[in-house]
Amino acid sequence: MAAETLAATAGIEVYRDGKCIIKRIVYWMDLKRNYKKLMQEAGDLRATKDAICTEISRFRLTEDMRVWIARTGMIEEEVIELETKYEKKQRWRLDCLANLSRDMTEKCNQVRNHREEGKLQKMTLAMELPEPVRKIHTLKLQENSSLHKVVRHVLGFLDDEKTRRIAICGMVGTAKTTIMENLNNHEKVAKMFDMIIWVSVTKEWSERKLQDAILQRLKLDVQGLTSIEEAALIISEELKEKKYLIVLDEVWDMVDLNKIMGINDNQKDSKVLLASRYDGVCYDMEVDEIVDVQPLSLNDAWKMFKEKVGHPISHPLIEPIARHVVEECHGLPLLIDRVARTFRKKDKNVSRWEDGLKRLQRWDSVKIEGMDEVLERLEICYEDLKDGEQKECFLYAALYPEESEIYVDYLIECWRAEGFINHANNFKQARDRGHTVLNELIKVSLLERSNKSKCVKMNKVFRKMALKILSQSANSKILVKPHEELEDFPRKEEWELANRISLMDNGVSTLPKSVDCHDLLTLLLQRNKYLTSIPELFFMSMCHLQVLDLHGTKISALPFSLSNLISLKALYLNSCPDLIEITASVEALKHLEVLDIRKTKINLLKFGSLIWLKCLRISVCNLETGYHIETQVSRFDTLEELSIDVDSSKEGWDEIVKMVVKEVVMLKKLTSLRFCFPEVDHLDLFVKHSPLWEKDSCLTFQFSVGCHDSAFAQILESIDNPTHNILKLVNGQGVDPVIIKVLMETNAFGLIGHKGVSSLSAFGIEKMNKMFNCLIDRCHEIKTIVDGHKTSEAVLKWLENLYIKDVPKLESIWEGPVCAGSLAQLASITLCKCLELKKIFSHGMIQQLLQLKHLRVDECYQIEEIIMESENAQLVPEALPKLKTLILLDLPRLTRIWANDSLEWPSLQGIEISMCDMLKILPFNQVNATNLQSIKGQQSWWGDLVWEDDATKQRLQSLCILD
Repeated sequence: MAAETLAATAGIEVYRDGKCIIKRIVYWMDLKRNYKKLMQEAGDLRATKDAICTEISRFRLTEDMRVWIARTGMIEEEVIELETKYEKKQRWRLDCLANLSRDMTEKCNQVRNHREEGKLQKMTLAMELPEPVRKIHTLKLQENSSLHKVVRHVLGFLDDEKTRRIAICGMVGTAKTTIMENLNNHEKVAKMFDMIIWVSVTKEWSERKLQDAILQRLKLDVQGLTSIEEAALIISEELKEKKYLIVLDEVWDMVDLNKIMGINDNQKDSKVLLASRYDGVCYDMEVDEIVDVQPLSLNDAWKMFKEKVGHPISHPLIEPIARHVVEECHGLPLLIDRVARTFRKKDKNVSRWEDGLKRLQRWDSVKIEGMDEVLERLEICYEDLKDGEQKECFLYAALYPEESEIYVDYLIECWRAEGFINHANNFKQARDRGHTVLNELIKVSLLERSNKSKCVKMNKVFRKMALKILSQSANSKILVKPHEELEDFPRKEEWELANRISLMDNGVSTLPKSVDCHDLLTLLLQRNKYLTSIPELFFMSMCHLQVLDLHGTKISALPFSLSNLISLKALYLNSCPDLIEITASVEALKHLEVLDIRKTKINLLKFGSLIWLKCLRISVCNLETGYHIETQVSRFDTLEELSIDVDSSKEGWDEIVKMVVKEVVMLKKLTSLRFCFPEVDHLDLFVKHSPLWEKDSCLTFQFSVGCHDSAFAQILESIDNPTHNILKLVNGQGVDPVIIKVLMETNAFGLIGHKGVSSLSAFGIEKMNKMFNCLIDRCHEIKTIVDGHKTSEAVLKWLENLYIKDVPKLESIWEGPVCAGSLAQLASITLCKCLELKKIFSHGMIQQLLQLKHLRVDECYQIEEIIMESENAQLVPEALPKLKTLILLDLPRLTRIWANDSLEWPSLQGIEISMCDMLKILPFNQVNATNLQSIKGQQSWWGDLVWEDDATKQRLQSLCILD
């Protein structure tokens, strides 16, 4: 029995040993395969770890992930140890090799399980990583609307590798945020960048708040960090391998992205896109491109309003009312949106629509649903003005009709008279300070530039806001009813106790005999064309009046109560053709500084006692023609600004002006002189004898020599450069040395109807170093503007605008060699009615035009090519890098703009082509002119164009505005 048991036990052991031997043999036989499997699994594990490590930073690791990564490292070391043993297997016994194969199998399973665990960790991590784009719910823009074109324009800059920072700038309510949101959501933008980071920069922003918003967007855990520098380093590390777009909405002030994010402009094609209502902020942010967003056109505003209101607007009785409603919104999408919400509720009830329109037209005094929010947004612009000076100046402009043109010099004079201009001891300082304030108001869109060069205007929305602010002020009571077709002076309860009254541009024919206006500071009655007289006692109570404007009325006399205006500082009587009498004693006007009596019949001698005047504007017809003429002007020896208008059609005007010149040279305090010299000799007299014409003189001048011609004042004058010296030479002959001398100090030059010269070079062009604007008109003997054969140095280096009209023998702008640096700042060229002109850009000229933005060619019948290939054979693709607009009108021989499509046209935004029937090919393809927004032309011309491919035609077709 014991023997049997022993035998059985021995059999089991033999079986077990045999089985073990078999396993070892199998392991030994599978060693190579197990090694390969282990290496494969180890490689997969390493790839998983690397993927995780590239997607995370140490600042967002969970504890589980830290453990997994640490365990991965240990496993990798163990795999390496097994790999080393495998490489030494030749010296091992069979059983050792079997054990190694077994260990590899077990490790392979361990690696596989650990990798699967890592995949789960990676999935969890992916949920915690920031998404590339956070879509924002926003208004979808209509195709080819003005806002959609802005989006397309910005897309071009985002796709341009040379452009790193782009700003969208515009007044409040112009849908800048909507544009930014559409760009944030755009599929093309998502493909351009690895990550888009949107941040709204509130008015109460701080570096810490902005940094926290970015960290939150990136899902970075930075608890415990205390310094901005540490957080910036974390953000920088997170983004350093990414191509990102930073989108900053509503930027109020300069944001130092390097300090906040630790980034600079050298990081992997990343870009910054910002929106601001302040162009100064855009410049401080050192943007490469600024895209201005203007209020919607009336057509686009109507489309937006129609879409939001829906079907009621198509009702035949409602549509005319609705169009008036849209006009009240001034193209502001913010306002259109709120107004559309209100009017949508009125359905098809015509009476409710009419009532709503009337209420909207006076929404400064009537509560309208949704308007509080709009007013609050608009008033931010007003409240954000830096000081009371700017606020007062803005509110004062609301005294003028909406959208009306306000002459800048006049407005600044009123500001000074009212005491708004601070820290100005003289008129020049006041002008400079006034223009600074004016530019600030324009920058924030509270005032707008007018089409007239020296005028501004206030849009109806901001004007209503201003009137609302004034009506709520405890310190101000106003009566403002300009351009309201009034025939009678308002009721007593309206004007009594008023600080300011504006009744300009009405039909008022009579004034009350007396008014109780002790607190009145400004009275504006100009252009009441039926007003023929002023009652004798009308001014009796106005002892604090500072501004009185009666210009453009039919008054014939000034009442004796005028002498009660002892605080008056500015008196405007110009363009009162019947005004001849003044019964008051003007000596009482001790504070009067500004007097304008141009185009009246009143004699200057009647104001002769006002020797303290600072600014005087008269016409030659205001001067006495008797024997004592020599003391009329020179008695005002404290004058700082003098303007004398000349009617060259009046008999004997030149003799009067000759005498006046002798008086003007005696005025030693002038800082501004506007005058017409009958002949060059009279200008020479002034230059030789006036102490003002000396080196480093602060005199600003506007001179005409010859027949006075004001037709081109708009071209030569500039609101941005109020101190520009202007010289107009009209119907002259040859070249006089004094003209060359004056041109050395001239900023804007008009050469009109001149004879005896063949080029501008004859006037000493090498010395025109201060020339910014140049107009040449009706000069029938000029053949070229610059004769390069007669100069060996750069000329017209600062010229910005060149306007050439009706010069029939002009053959070229530049003839001969072009010195480097010439025309380096030229931004605009206009060529009109140059009948013999064939070449615009002569050899070597186009290489200098790095700043050219606008080119217009009109009625030049010999032009066949805008850029002649024979003159520009080696033209590089980057030529004309800043050109934005190209206008070609009535050029019957024009066959092409450029020989082919090799130019990049990187800045071109709009072209207009009309009556150029032989132009069959445009110099564009699928990849150039990426910022082109519009092509204006005729339908028949567009239909006759020849295309290299359909893709280019389809691309440009969407930009067309055809008639």
